[in-house]
Amino acid sequence: MHPAPHFAFGDHQEHGFVTTFTSTIPSHLAHWFLVHEEFEPVPGDPGLYRLSEPERDGPRRTRQAVHDLRRRGYTVQADLRLNPADTASTVRPHGLPEHRSRLAQAAAGRTTQRAMTPAAPLHAARPVPPRPAYKPTVPLTASGDGLSR
Repeated sequence: MHPAPHFAFGDHQEHGFVTTFTSTIPSHLAHWFLVHEEFEPVPGDPGLYRLSEPERDGPRRTRQAVHDLRRRGYTVQADLRLNPADTASTVRPHGLPEHRSRLAQAAAGRTTQRAMTPAAPLHAARPVPPRPAYKPTVPLTASGDGLSR
């Protein structure tokens, strides 16, 4: 048996992407999390929150909110298309996850373009001059007030 969810996410005909919380989480804490995830209270319907500016990549932002709350340890119930665990393998807009994966693998691997194989050992590339056997001709004197220059 699954534990009772703390949050529930879904679609609403009038308000777009909405969420609500259950009595298993204090209302002030749920309010803080939902406002932090860019949800706003729906006037006249206590406990219901809608995504602010849903036309601005609403499904992805709602999936991100579900993911964030689950990562913090809360139990979240979400519609199928808003569930990041279910949509990660089915929704692939423009192949971006595969592209990012290939970029990450390429960045982690070695490249021949920036090969760092010096021709000579580093200590031989810049020799240290020997110490002079003579004393300096200019005497170093301290200033009269005791401060060095």
